[in-house]
Amino acid sequence: MRGGIRVAAAALACAAPMAAQAQTAQLAGRWIVTVDYFGTPTIWTLDIKQDGNRISGDLTGDVLTGTVKGSEIRFLAKDTVGGSEDVTARLVNGRIAGEMILVDGAEPARTPHRLSFTAERAPQPSGAAPRRHEFVPDRFHRQFSAFNPPVLHVNPGDTIHTTTIDAAGIDAQGVRRAAPGNPQTGPFYIDGAMPGDTLVVRIRRLRLNRDTAISTNGMTERGQDARTAVRMAGLGKPVTWRLDRDKGIATPEAPGDALKGYWVPVRPMLGGIGVAADPSSAAPGSGDVGRFGGNMDFNEMGEGTTVYFPVAVPGALLYFGDGHALQGDGETTGDALETSMDVEVEVDLVRGKRAGQVRIETPTHIVAIGLDGSLDASFRSASSSMFAWLAADYGLAPADIAQVFGTVAEYRVSAVPGRAAGIVLKIPKARLATLPGAPKP
Repeated sequence: MRGGIRVAAAALACAAPMAAQAQTAQLAGRWIVTVDYFGTPTIWTLDIKQDGNRISGDLTGDVLTGTVKGSEIRFLAKDTVGGSEDVTARLVNGRIAGEMILVDGAEPARTPHRLSFTAERAPQPSGAAPRRHEFVPDRFHRQFSAFNPPVLHVNPGDTIHTTTIDAAGIDAQGVRRAAPGNPQTGPFYIDGAMPGDTLVVRIRRLRLNRDTAISTNGMTERGQDARTAVRMAGLGKPVTWRLDRDKGIATPEAPGDALKGYWVPVRPMLGGIGVAADPSSAAPGSGDVGRFGGNMDFNEMGEGTTVYFPVAVPGALLYFGDGHALQGDGETTGDALETSMDVEVEVDLVRGKRAGQVRIETPTHIVAIGLDGSLDASFRSASSSMFAWLAADYGLAPADIAQVFGTVAEYRVSAVPGRAAGIVLKIPKARLATLPGAPKP
């Protein structure tokens, strides 16, 4: 019996560390962290590698080391300028919750902050074959916010078929569905998209879904001198346009004598398309523009165009709307032929590579867009963005880029109403295709 007892005791002694190991929380992978930063939810990322009860990785770029014991988690994350996050947390029901002592490296003399946070595993693509989603929206948003709940989760490679309403909030049946101000369809959560990635949106199909569009007969202030302003006084009144979807043309519904017989070919486009902005600042409205995209009103944002967005939040959160049947360069009336639209887009991801600014690719050109408070500033912004693009993706030196700009650059005014004026810089793909450093198709 004594021998049997010794064997059993030895077995229990071996089983004890094995049981402890089995009880150790498994944390390896990517997590989405929501920090309560003095009442403002702020989203970080947490990447953990685990070797038994030791963990390493990074917290939004800060290098971490620590331990896990059962469900108890301790780690210290440090940046390169003296900042750190001393974290104590627990894993409960697959969710990490705890607090951190935050030392701001930019202000190390200040009292450290004590902040609470939660973390959940980042949703990953299912691995299923690409599919086409049919989505019927029942609500619309007027902010490119990280905190609007996703209407649909999709995988990279999937296609979304849905509808938008017009800038005034009117749908295809003429029913008001939202307050005016460029209400957007979405947001769509792209599983696996994380800060540091680039979201790729290919506009596959845009179709008019009603027979009217709305516009005005005024002109934006940037398009007027003093004499023109006097003559334009009192204008800016609504104009209705008839859309002949079979012929693909638009005509004013009640033209004056001078415009009788006037018609234009339609060219459907999305005035607004963007992703959720960094939530550390207030969410931009659906009339705003920035690194997130937004109300860019570039009239080549139609079928066959691909847009690249830097991802700022998990899932990217894609929005689009403000459909235009047609828009001239500059959107000089302050609007376009505003209408609702049937929309089909395909989404994809470039992981681990983040475009510094929104990039646009049409069937014939690569396009950088500058959006700033003046046309001069936007010209510089578009030029700088294209400069960085040609240097990074085509391997061109500054002198090479200057020669490309000097020979084939095409600058156009995209939109001038509102606070931001837009300039796009287009470079023909055909001129770049033969360069040694050109990306392979």
